[in-house]
Amino acid sequence: MSYFDEQLPEMDRYLEQHASSEPEILKRLRKETYQKTTQPHMISGYQQGRFLTIISKILRPEKILEIGTFTGYATLCLAEGLPKGGVITTLDINEELAYLPNKYFAESEFSQQIDFRIQDAKDFLKETNETFDLVFIDADKENYVEYFHSIKPKLKSGSVVMFDNVLWYGKVLQENPKQKSTQVIRQLNELIAADEDFENLILPLRDGVNLLRKI
Repeated sequence: MSYFDEQLPEMDRYLEQHASSEPEILKRLRKETYQKTTQPHMISGYQQGRFLTIISKILRPEKILEIGTFTGYATLCLAEGLPKGGVITTLDINEELAYLPNKYFAESEFSQQIDFRIQDAKDFLKETNETFDLVFIDADKENYVEYFHSIKPKLKSGSVVMFDNVLWYGKVLQENPKQKSTQVIRQLNELIAADEDFENLILPLRDGVNLLRKI
């Protein structure tokens, strides 16, 4: 959910009305996500989806890694920028929900370019020798710092990483947060800002996206 959606919904509607149109398959996926899941707000949604697509189309990445598939909305948005032969690997641990992204991946034009795995991301990052051009992380917040340290060796100069929910509904402004997830997100944002191997900017898009480029 976005800040504007809660505080100024008419601005949220304005932003959507003045963005590129949402592909039909994503409209159907978004609708079904709200119909069949208990936490539909976890979906990337219209505005963020268009942002992910634009970033992917600018980069034309050969290899994308996504940590946290949910229903596959962001996956399909990122896949729009893949060149011929490019692959997006998307990871999740929710086996019960896997039928939904699998359904839409199968009918999308990118079906042969999506590698959907039910696997713990920490295990995957320990095992893989691949390097990635683009990484999108929208998963368990308490592991964000570990993901940051684990993904860094898998990047090359010019690789882009995006962490979602880095404003955490404004909780990052709390001086002494009690919630572990808030503590970790604050730590992540501080680590990234101090890391000279990256240049970054936190975008106030929906719940905040930390956009990093490996130098």
